[in-house]
Amino acid sequence: MRQAKVLLDRNFTIGRVDPRLFGAFVEHLGRGVYGGIYEPGHPTADEKGFRRDVLDLVNELGVTIVRYPGGNFVSTYDWEDGVGPVEKRPKRLNYAWRTTEPNTFGTNEFIDFCRLAGVQPMLVVNLGTRGPGDAANLVEYCNHPGGTRTSELRREHGWSEPHGVKFWRLGNEMDSDWQTAANSAEEYGRLALRAAKIMRWTDDTIELGVSGSSGLNRSTYGYWDATVLDHAFDYVDSISLHAYLNNWKDDTPAFLASADLVDAFLEGVIAVADAAAAKRRSSKRIMLSLDEWSVWYRTRRPFEYRVARGWSAAPSILEEVYSVEDALAVGGLLISLLNHADRVRCACLAQLVNVIAPIMTETGGPAWRQTTFYPIAQTSRFGRGDALHAKVDCGIYAASYYDPYSAEDAFYPLPHTPYLKLSAVANEAGGLSLFALNRDMEQEMTVSVNARGFGRLALAEATVLTDGDLKAANTKTAPFRVKPARLSGVAAGPETVRMELPPASWSVLSLKTVP
Repeated sequence: MRQAKVLLDRNFTIGRVDPRLFGAFVEHLGRGVYGGIYEPGHPTADEKGFRRDVLDLVNELGVTIVRYPGGNFVSTYDWEDGVGPVEKRPKRLNYAWRTTEPNTFGTNEFIDFCRLAGVQPMLVVNLGTRGPGDAANLVEYCNHPGGTRTSELRREHGWSEPHGVKFWRLGNEMDSDWQTAANSAEEYGRLALRAAKIMRWTDDTIELGVSGSSGLNRSTYGYWDATVLDHAFDYVDSISLHAYLNNWKDDTPAFLASADLVDAFLEGVIAVADAAAAKRRSSKRIMLSLDEWSVWYRTRRPFEYRVARGWSAAPSILEEVYSVEDALAVGGLLISLLNHADRVRCACLAQLVNVIAPIMTETGGPAWRQTTFYPIAQTSRFGRGDALHAKVDCGIYAASYYDPYSAEDAFYPLPHTPYLKLSAVANEAGGLSLFALNRDMEQEMTVSVNARGFGRLALAEATVLTDGDLKAANTKTAPFRVKPARLSGVAAGPETVRMELPPASWSVLSLKTVP
């Protein structure tokens, strides 16, 4: 049996966990919108066409903010096509995914969805085929009370009150050659500055995020982020990053180690952002927003898996079926986010429904939870509070992570991967949450936690997600094949916790303080 020791102290905090860390992403891609969150005529649909069964799962998932409408889709999107009387909206080609977009769902419907789901909206503006003036018009349409041409247009469309959208992103993956909006760092930096200025002049209460590196593997990583911030630093609040994990090599130990590369990615961009501040002798700190993150590989290549044929509307594409090992990798990435809570203030799982998503639906039929649903829902439920520094003492292993999109060597060496990846969060009630990923494929792990400053601890809840078959998945016919179970072998006492983690497992402990 493997042994691990953890030392943490209630007073040694990383930072407050921002609720926006538990966000998601909805794009006009496949069945993400049509047949996903929106399906008029479905047995559970309300009068506006929103599937109530999906809304219930979104609430259970604990989503707090949703990014929309893309993604690659946004770089050729005219937002005006998606507002006004539905019968007058034009159908357009969706160039990013080779589909036809009916535009029966647009900005106002998205705002209605957010209000029904109790989440904050985040809007991305098109800086590919559109420009700063178009972005400002969208801000005016959404947020200005009335009395101007564009704000009155919203009122004519049936939304008399402003939407009050606070969170905005300046384009999508602007560093990427697959993007209609692809630009050089210098060109995009100047464009982002112009857009940010006029958007802020339209509404000075909004928060803006600039498009940063769309992956650690991009050849421009680092240089791109530094150059863009050189231009836009004074007008933006955050820098947007994207990260996708894969298991193309069917190497589970390396797959589970890959979340540590996300740590390196985040820390590299933090260093770049702080260098930009130092260059200006500024106390301002640019925050990070991981606006797209997920596990994605089975439907990612070849390219034909990612697009539809014949320009159909809402086809079934990018519908990844997730396994137990995928859920473990998701758990590891969530730990990385919590352990950078001081600078990562927002994160959006890509995506919410059907498209590389934790929630799946059948058109006209049921909705169900994928394996990845569980670590996300648990972290949102138990991960609110102060993230703590945790010193982990355990064995290590060597891994080599494969990434075919790498700018240089497709293999990233990870020679010092701890078997235990862990985060700790102190909640406002004085309790403690522990999130633990045992990356040992063969051995059970006994973890002893010294939790200073918590007094006597008692177990409130403990669950584990694992399976003898790491390829096991949930399906429409077997929606609960994989789900969390009670974790046995847990003991708590005065400032101590002891737990026994099965091999290849994700565990969550909720502890309360008692007299």
